[in-house]
Amino acid sequence: MSATRPFGPLAAQVAMIGQGTWRSEEVAQTASIAALRRGLDLGLTHIDTAEMYGNGAAERIVGKAIAGRRDEVFLVSKVLPSHASRQGTIMACEATLRRLGTDRLDCYLLHWRGALPLCETIGAFEHLQQQGKILSWGVSNFDVADLDAVAAIAGPGHPVCNQVLYHLQERAIEHAVIPWCERQGTAVVAYTPFGTTPKIFDARSAGGSVLAAIAKYHAASARQVALRFLLRHRGSFAIPKAADARHVEDNAAALKLTLSAEELARIDAAFPLGKAPRSLPMI
Repeated sequence: MSATRPFGPLAAQVAMIGQGTWRSEEVAQTASIAALRRGLDLGLTHIDTAEMYGNGAAERIVGKAIAGRRDEVFLVSKVLPSHASRQGTIMACEATLRRLGTDRLDCYLLHWRGALPLCETIGAFEHLQQQGKILSWGVSNFDVADLDAVAAIAGPGHPVCNQVLYHLQERAIEHAVIPWCERQGTAVVAYTPFGTTPKIFDARSAGGSVLAAIAKYHAASARQVALRFLLRHRGSFAIPKAADARHVEDNAAALKLTLSAEELARIDAAFPLGKAPRSLPMI
């Protein structure tokens, strides 16, 4: 199975499993840099960061990790909603580029929708794109109404992606967000794909036992099985945290795993979709 797929409407082939950097600054810098570089060696060339992460510290770590290897990377960062006026977005992007030690981002996202008008943020994105400082733009934590608002302003092909919370115990985006993105050709990028609690992988639980059994059959790990389930939608990607080289190696091995329809059905039953929420979950 290919390790890459088109990123929304872009022609670029992007690694389906990437590397997230939220809280990477809380780990020894040498370990974070080593993990990111190991990921690049294994083809996890989609690296995600944000100005919010460690108040710029994560971007500096990424910059050190990709030094000399920038052309290998599909590099994504995010602007805070409080900075997302037209001029504020431009200034934030330029600061991000300095911290990353690069002249461009492959994709720049609005981290979540705030009080500032979307038309200002989108205007700044288009200006930055014309300057070559960003090659594409998207959003994060946007529900359907927010996505509709973006499309109404920017037109077809926008946003390029929507980065959202998605794991086996939080499948809310399957109700409406994923269908919207599939119709519009927008990539879906799953953050925190292993959830925030180890209970998902507890083999003593009903769901964990299913993951363990499928993993054993494939000589894989339960985490690899979980990642493959999330990637079953066309146009979907995942960015598990990359702060430990061993975890990065485990994540990369998921690209070699293929789950049968019967196995996907077993996982689906073990981790039920649940009712549609009133608002999109995010962390």
